[in-house]
Amino acid sequence: MLKLERINSYYGGAHILKDLSLDVQKHEVVALLGRNGAGKSTTMKSIMGLILPKSGTITYNNQAISNLASHQICQCGIGYVPEERRIFADLSVEENLEVGRRSSQTGPINWQKEDLFDLFPNLAERRTQRGGNLSGGEQQMLTIARTLMGNPSMLLLDEPSEGIAPVIVEQLAKAIKGVKAQGLAILLSEQNMHFARLVSDRTYIIEQGSIRYEGSFSDLDQHPNIWKQYLAL
Repeated sequence: MLKLERINSYYGGAHILKDLSLDVQKHEVVALLGRNGAGKSTTMKSIMGLILPKSGTITYNNQAISNLASHQICQCGIGYVPEERRIFADLSVEENLEVGRRSSQTGPINWQKEDLFDLFPNLAERRTQRGGNLSGGEQQMLTIARTLMGNPSMLLLDEPSEGIAPVIVEQLAKAIKGVKAQGLAILLSEQNMHFARLVSDRTYIIEQGSIRYEGSFSDLDQHPNIWKQYLAL
């Protein structure tokens, strides 16, 4: 569904992604694991056209998207949830969701507000509250829900569990499983191994802009040296 082949991306003169390749299949949740500064967010931004790779190809549903503008990539069916969340603090939960509504449907389900309130019960209880009054975890839920209102066929989640209380992490994991059950593919970048294990089918490990490991978590458990080398703090 999504395929990156030998991507090289830069910030100014700094070479961040180095011949990076990965893929995500339909109905699959894939975790991109790595320490801070490993290149996870740069990978997400390169997919979304926020950083233009200097070389390599990115295809989505067999369509080349490497040279498309960010809004065109969204129109192809990729929904992006950035690390910064970027909710509208002065708008209510319901108004934030309406901002994300798109009439065209690229994904397997035409999300409505009540569907999302079922998926995120915390938001249902706070539907009239201003976004700025929500907890960090609830703001993360709202950002994901608002993105789903655009009816994507795939989600990119950049550090979705960062700074969130453990009880909310568990709720968020349940919601992501619910999104997957509706037929969406998901690529998420994470440092939280527990959260990644809860939701992911497969994982990549990135270090210094290159993929160092690809496989399942059960396979990774058989190679503790890889975990210690690339993920241990």
